Amino acid sequence: MVAIGRGLMANPKVLMIDEMSLGLAPVIVEQMFALVREIATADMTVLLVEQHVQNALEVSEHGTIIEGGQSRLSGTARELLDSDVVRESYFGN
Repeated sequence: MVAIGRGLMANPKVLMIDEMSLGLAPVIVEQMFALVREIATADMTVLLVEQHVQNALEVSEHGTIIEGGQSRLSGTARELLDSDVVRESYFGN
């Protein structure tokens, strides 16, 4: 949270966040995603790299699924959330 706050102090046009949920308790992860949603609605672009695919897509407009350094799928967040490939690979459905 401190790192995000420091980044916001510069009033950037784009905020890049890498694996913000890594090692955090689930309740803190929820708070972090709520914060990202709030930042994104404040007319700032957020580039988020995240292991929690469903949470990341729920706060996103667009997404790209990268595996082994290669782009596997790309589209709107809704398209990716509805994708059978994403659902089977990441959500276990």
